[in-house]
This record gives sequence, C-alpha cells and structure tokens, in this order.
Amino acid sequence: MGMTWRRRLFAALVAATGAGVVALMAMTLSVGGFGGLDLAMLVLFAMTVPWYAIGFWNAALGLALLRLARDPIGAVAPFARRAHADAPIAMRTAIVICIRNEDPSRAFRNLAQLMEGLAAAGWRDRFHAFVLSDTDQPEIAAAEEGEAAALAARCPATYRRRTSNEGFKAGNIREFCLHWGRAYDFMVTLDADSIMAPEAVLRLARMMEANPRLGIVQTLVGGMPSTSAFARIFQFGMRLGMRSYTLGTAAWQGDCGPYWGHNAILRLTPFIAHCHIPKLPGRPPLGGDVLSHDQLEAALMRRAGYEVRVIPEEGGSWEANPPTLIEFIRRDLRWCQGNMQYGSFIAMPGILPVSRYHLALAMMMYFGAPAWVLFMGLVALRLAIGDTPVFDPVTGPVLLAVVLAMVFAPKIASAVDVLLRAEQRRAFGGGWRFVAGFVLEFVFSCLLFPITTLAHTVFLLGLPFSRTLGWSGQQRDDHAVPFLFALRKVWLQTVLGVVGTGLFLAASWEAWAYGQLGLAGLLLAAPLAVATASPWFGQVLVRYGICRLPEETDPPEALVRAGLPALALRTPPSRAPLPAGAGSAGN
Repeated sequence: MGMTWRRRLFAALVAATGAGVVALMAMTLSVGGFGGLDLAMLVLFAMTVPWYAIGFWNAALGLALLRLARDPIGAVAPFARRAHADAPIAMRTAIVICIRNEDPSRAFRNLAQLMEGLAAAGWRDRFHAFVLSDTDQPEIAAAEEGEAAALAARCPATYRRRTSNEGFKAGNIREFCLHWGRAYDFMVTLDADSIMAPEAVLRLARMMEANPRLGIVQTLVGGMPSTSAFARIFQFGMRLGMRSYTLGTAAWQGDCGPYWGHNAILRLTPFIAHCHIPKLPGRPPLGGDVLSHDQLEAALMRRAGYEVRVIPEEGGSWEANPPTLIEFIRRDLRWCQGNMQYGSFIAMPGILPVSRYHLALAMMMYFGAPAWVLFMGLVALRLAIGDTPVFDPVTGPVLLAVVLAMVFAPKIASAVDVLLRAEQRRAFGGGWRFVAGFVLEFVFSCLLFPITTLAHTVFLLGLPFSRTLGWSGQQRDDHAVPFLFALRKVWLQTVLGVVGTGLFLAASWEAWAYGQLGLAGLLLAAPLAVATASPWFGQVLVRYGICRLPEETDPPEALVRAGLPALALRTPPSRAPLPAGAGSAGN
C-alpha cells in the first residue's frame, strides 16, 4: 500500500473511532433526556477524543508490526538498513550541545566520552564538538570555561558563550550555523542531559552519507536508569508507550516524521538555507522569539524537499527526565508555551499536510486540558444542583473502559509484546517485576494526569495575560521535596480535590467512586510530589528492580562510563531479593 493510502486509511480509522466514542458518550449523557448541559459536556468530551484515537491506532499498528513483521524496523524505516556498519565516513559532523545555567561537569563529561569513543573508532578527524552556552550566571560561566579548556585538550572542541539569550535555543543554534555551519556537512544535536553512544552517532552519520535526501534523522530517545522514583516510574511508562506508538507512526508518516530537538542528526546545508524560524509579531508569550523550535524545523526541512525520518528503535540514545513532580510540571509548562506558538505557522505556505498534523498535534496535547477540566466542572455542577444521574448506568462503565483502553493502548500494546518474549521479560527484570512496574505506573499515570491537566489549564488561561516562562536551567539531580513546599506549588490541585471529592461524595457513593479517577490525583498532589521525590522510595525501587529498564539489566558502556547511581545500586535480576511470598515465575 502506498504512503498516501496508508495516511488516508489511518485518518479514516481515527475519524471513525472518534465518532463512535463521541456517539457512545451521547448515549451515556442522554439518560433522563438531553439538555444544554449535556450538549456542552459532549462538545468538551469530543475535544479530548482525537488524541486518544490517534494513540490507539498508532499502538495497534505498532503491535501488529512487532508481532507479525519479520523486520519491523526495516518495514517502516528501510533507509536504516541501507547504511553499512563498516562504511567509511567521508563527511564532517559537528556535535552541538546547547547549555544554559546547567551543571557543566555532567554535560562536558558526557560529551568528552562521546568524542573519545569516536576517536577510538578511528574517526577523530570527522567530528568536532561545539558547546554553545547561553549561561548568564558568572559562577557557572567560570566553571564552563574551565571544563571547556579541559575538553579542548582531549578532543577537537570549541566553546562559545553568548551574552544574549536572543532566540532561545533556536537562536543559539542559528548563530552557530552562521559562524561555523558551512564548514560541516551534518550536525548532531544534544541537550545538556543527553548521552549518545559513539556507535549510534557513527550509524547516523553513515545513514546520512548513504541517503543524500535525508534532512533529519531522529533517534528514539530512552530515559536513563534513575534513582528518582518519579523519573523512574515516568520513564518506564514512557519507554513502553514509545515502543509501539513510534513504530506505528513511522508506518504511515514515512518521510515526514517528527523531530524532538535533540539526539538527532541534521544535514546542515538545507538546514541553514531553509530552517530559519522568524520572530513572531507581537509580544511574548505568543509573539516574539519561538520557544519550541523542533517541529517547526522538521516542517521547514520537509518543505524544502528533504526527508525527515525517525528510527523507531531503542539503543544508543538517552536523556534524563525531571526527578520530581514539581520539576516535571515546570518543564511541561515551558513546552506548553512553545507549542502554543505553532498556531502562527500551521497555515504557512508550502507546509505539507503531515507536517501541519505534527504542529496541530503538538498543540492538541495541551488544548485538551481545559476541555477536561471544564467537563469535570460541569459534572460537579450537575451533582451540586441535584441533576442526577449524570451518566447512564449501563453505557457509562462501557464508555469508561473504552476511554481507559484508548488512553493506555500504547503502553498495553508494548507490555503485551514484552510479556510474550522471554528475552524481553528478562531485560526488564523478569515477569513479576515487569508486571509490578506496569501496575505501579498505571496508578501513577492516573494520579499524574489530573495534576498536570489542571496546571496546563491554568497556564493556558494566563497566556493572554502575558504569563511566560522563557528558557532557564533545569534541576536535574535527585532531591527531596518538603511537604509544605509541595503544597505551595500544588495548592490549587489540593483545594479542588477536596471540594470535588466532597461534592461527589454528597451525591452518592457511586458518584464518589467514579469521581476518584479524576479527583484522587488532585487530592493527593502534594503527597505524591513528596513520596516520588523521596530518596528512600527511589532506592527501594532500584534494589527490587521495579520499573527496571533494559539498560539496568545489561548496562551499555556509554551509561556505565557516565557513572549513573542507579547502575551502582542495581541488583542483577538472578540475585535480586524477592518480597516475601513472591515466586520466580517469568524470570
């Protein structure tokens, strides 16, 4: 089947599924008649459905490929199989890392290890490291300069610090392109928390040389093994969702894939010529410099006639995730602000339909939040005025099961594939550990969703009033979160959780039980922030192998050299202590 027909079929499946789920909600709301509040709730619910339907069908396609295709990666990314592993590398690549007010020791150490690995493989003269700093704190800048001098003594490296943060990260990279870009054929982009194995970078360079129409190749970026309970649980779920979802998307997106801004390789000549992002008219947060550049650059590269591809395969490429709920929300809101600026580019002339889809989907990730909050608010209003029952007792549970299945479809699909493969079960620590991690992550996701959704809603409501975040350094190290500090950060979630729980409980025990799917996370926001930041909790998960990643079972050299605490604390699967009464089935 041609790519055009695959895309049309996918769109038809998503539309049909969405229409069916909305129709089921209409039936569920029609108990006792269908009035104005029912219509408002139906419209709000419909606004959240496309994201679920898209995820469901991407997961279904991904699972089908994982189970039925002889070579799933070759089926969706044939370009990845055309580059020979021992092919000579003739072209030059710049390894570019952007930092701003970060701990410089970590970034420089990981970069040095990558460059030394490339040199050990015999390709020292084909790669040059560039550290592009936007740091504005003098003490951190001084530390960067010392690290930069040490790096330059070990490998080909250049350090440059700007005195202005103009253009944020995209502006930083643009300045590099104008000063040094034309001396190089390719650019590998890294974040301050990125780790890439030398063999992964060499593979990308060989792919680009073998396929001159490739403009961007994005690797699948896995989370690093972590001792933070929050990061550990979150990236376990992300790893599962990513496996089937990205494979499914690659099957129909083809040469119009995504770009996530780091751990990828770009062809510099077309990037410099076609991927400059103009300043938006108006003032921040929606005007001015664009905060989120990646999907726009992918759209512009595709418009120029070059392919944008993703390799839906794990290995050799990692990042760190925020260690606490508070840091996660802060990072997420920065992405939210940047994604909202995409609205000015969706109608840009020459952008291909799938690229417009990427931009719209990036916005849709956050537009569903206020719809969900208003939906729950209308449910609470109807309970408060005694307008019950709100949902049909027959179709209501069916609808709930369908929505949960759609939401968790990517993770369920990957979990099915892992459990059906003995080698994969072992990689995740064994059958019982994998299932325990899956259950823990399910509960965690159910609690996290309403917390972040309310944060997104409040932030979106503040954008018209010039609420902005900008680009600042992140707290990447594990740290405890005191209860009062957490409560100050999530006080609104807590208050609404208490009020909502009281309203639902006053209506009926059944209403209270259903309401906890949305209210429990709000009610427990502060305790969740404290518990998932607890060093003790994180170390327990590491020692028992719960939410274990394959990199902990068989650590890659690049991560071993990074000195990750989670690898030092881990217990090999065959010798890990079992909780009382637990068997060894599945190991």
